[in-house]
Amino acid sequence: MEILGYLFSIAIGVSLGLIGGGGSILTLPVLVYIFGVGATTATGYSLFIVGITSAVGTANYFKNGLVNVKTAIIFGIPSIIAVFLTRAFIVPAIPAEITRIGNFIVTKNILMMLLFAILMIAASYSMIKKDKKTVATNSLQSFNYPLILIEGAVVGMLTGLVGAGGGFLIIPALVVLSKLPMKEAVGTSLVIIAAKSLIGFFGEANFASMDWVLLSSVSAFAIVGIFIGARLSKKIDGAKLKPAFGWFVLVMGIYIIIKETLM
Repeated sequence: MEILGYLFSIAIGVSLGLIGGGGSILTLPVLVYIFGVGATTATGYSLFIVGITSAVGTANYFKNGLVNVKTAIIFGIPSIIAVFLTRAFIVPAIPAEITRIGNFIVTKNILMMLLFAILMIAASYSMIKKDKKTVATNSLQSFNYPLILIEGAVVGMLTGLVGAGGGFLIIPALVVLSKLPMKEAVGTSLVIIAAKSLIGFFGEANFASMDWVLLSSVSAFAIVGIFIGARLSKKIDGAKLKPAFGWFVLVMGIYIIIKETLM
C-alpha cells in the first residue's frame, strides 16, 4: 500500500505541473485511504504537501515570466488571511461529534470528507466542461477588485477546511476577473496556492505532533511529479487531459460520499 501511496504522490505533482491544479484533489484521499491518516489531520498534511510542491513548481513559471505578481498579491492576501484563520480557529472549534441521524453519527472526520467530496464533484464539473475559446488581446489588465477579494476569501476558507489548494477555482477567476492569459494564470495560481497552503499549515494548533517522516516522503515524491508534469506540459496539452481527469475526480467524489455514509 505504501508503494501505491507514493505512486499517487507522484501523480499529485504531475497534475499540478501539467494542468496547474488537481493535486490537492488527490492528496487527501491518498493520505486517508492509503496511509491511514485521520481526515482532520490529513487536511493539514495536505496543505503542506500541496504548498511545498506548488512552491517548487513556481520556479519554472517565474523563469519564463509567467507569474503576475500584482494579481497574486491582490488575490492572495484575502485568501491567505482566510485560510490561516480557518485552520487556527474554525477547524479546532468543530466538535468531534456533529450530530446523530438514527444510528449514524456524523463525526468531524466524516464531515471533513463529505465537504471534500462535494468540492471534488464541483471541481470535476469545471474540468469536464468545455472551455470557451478566448481571443488573446494586448489590452491592459483590469481588475474586478470586489469579486477578486471575495473569491480569494472564499477559496481560502475552503482551503483551510478541506486542505485543497483550489486551483480549479483560482485559475478561472484569474482568467475572467483579472484578464490573464491561461499559462500566466496557471503560474500565478501556483504562487497563490503555495503561499496560502503553507501559511495555513503553519496555523495548525497541533504543529508539534506532525508526522514529518510521512510529510517529507510524500512531498518528495510529489516534487518529483511536478518536474515530470512540467516536462510533459511541453509535449502534451494539459487542457486535453483535464476532462479525463475530471471524470476520475467525479467518480472519486461519489465513492467518498458512499464510503463515508453507507459503508
